[in-house]
Amino acid sequence: MILKPRLDDIKGIGYYVGKIILGLGLTMLIPIIIGLASGEVNPTLDFLLGMEIAFISGLLLTKLCYTKKDLTWMQGMIVVSLSWLVAMVLGAIPLYLSGHWKSYLDACFDAMSGFATTGLTLVQDLDHLSFTHNLWRHLIMFIGGQGIVIIALSFFMQGIAGAFTMYVGEARNEKLLPNVIHTSRFIWLVSIVYLALGTVALGVVGILNGMKYPNAFFHGACIFMAAFDTGGFAPQSQNMLYYHSFAFELVTMIIMVLGAINFKLHYHLWMGNRKEIFKNIETTTFLITVTILFFITAFGLRQIGIYPKIIMLFRKGFYQLLSAHTGTGYMTIHPQQLINEWSSLAVVGIIIAMALGGSVSSTTGAIKMLRVGVIFKALIQDIKRIMLPERAVVVQKLHHIKEVFLKDEQVRSVCLITLAYLLLYILGAIVGMFFGHPFLNALFESTSASANVGLSCGITNVNMPTVLKLTYIFQMWAGRLEFISVFTLIGFLVAAIRGR
Repeated sequence: MILKPRLDDIKGIGYYVGKIILGLGLTMLIPIIIGLASGEVNPTLDFLLGMEIAFISGLLLTKLCYTKKDLTWMQGMIVVSLSWLVAMVLGAIPLYLSGHWKSYLDACFDAMSGFATTGLTLVQDLDHLSFTHNLWRHLIMFIGGQGIVIIALSFFMQGIAGAFTMYVGEARNEKLLPNVIHTSRFIWLVSIVYLALGTVALGVVGILNGMKYPNAFFHGACIFMAAFDTGGFAPQSQNMLYYHSFAFELVTMIIMVLGAINFKLHYHLWMGNRKEIFKNIETTTFLITVTILFFITAFGLRQIGIYPKIIMLFRKGFYQLLSAHTGTGYMTIHPQQLINEWSSLAVVGIIIAMALGGSVSSTTGAIKMLRVGVIFKALIQDIKRIMLPERAVVVQKLHHIKEVFLKDEQVRSVCLITLAYLLLYILGAIVGMFFGHPFLNALFESTSASANVGLSCGITNVNMPTVLKLTYIFQMWAGRLEFISVFTLIGFLVAAIRGR
């Protein structure tokens, strides 16, 4: 028998969702300040209205649902899954008011794409979008990459007993410091330090490339926020092609890799344990898969002779592969070129890279390297069990910050999440095929949305069917949260309808 949710459940969920909404409203102060500084009056008003709606909504929820009770695991998971949907709805308000999105649904699509660090976009006339709105597009990627709940825990929700539940619900399960509040603050410290360094590096490259000082550093900040948070938004419609700079591409490649690294590994590197990067199962698996997939992609490109020079193969082939594997979505080619000019083998290499992703507890989406490494280790373990005598005890270890013995329940959990991702990739591909797209194209776009990458073969556009837009929004949301909190919300809604 399914039990209906109690009033205490609804109050606990509403109260903490309200607090997160208030935190989101406060972040709109940043584009408001930028709007005032740059003299953009109408964009500033857009964000003032958005902030007012967020404050009213947040205050109403915290007052109506006020409670002193701690969050349960179920409530914490639901708070996380709802917070991302609410963030999409509220974050889309100033975007829609700008007039650069055809409908409010399109603005919600871009808001979810931003928060989920995907990078697929339906914006129109991006090249003439205001500085204020453009900054917001990249800022929500910076917030989403670290985690909406992470920022709330860091600054607005100290001392709550359900903090770890929400931390886990946002697809993070590794504590760097004694509690998740300190862990959240360290994640933001790392991100802000890198933001300063990355903005300067990209700004200097932009200046050397002929950009004016203010514009160079604005682009530097926006590109860093999207690259480090493996998002893929860019201030100009041509994406990386706008800059025509090999140096710019090299810097963004470094930032993309930094964003794809586990924050726990960042912590150990900051503490001086640099040997960990060479021993960690995630970094070694990443190096192996990048090498194999680049060989596949390069072989596919060499078959058709599209990039005869090595430097062009690196700038077009390897850049797309690394962008896909880290879940970033930056492109140095036009989307249509992937389907019209690349071979099917090269496209398959990119699809597999997107499907695998970067590290756990990083800013990336997809299956992730730790799970790939665990599956490989489990396969080796099973082969040994078959080959060795029945009485032999087979023990398999892996190194992830420390030596860990591989357990069957760990393998089971990894396989379930991996299966869920594969099903999500296929689901979106089937929907895409339903609307007339070829299988490879539909699978490419579906994997990009589900794995929070943002590379596109041209399917994502303002005129695509509403059902396809909603499908991709769901995929971006579920893929970013890694299913558990999403399944909990679905179960909660079923219980509310059918429970007794």
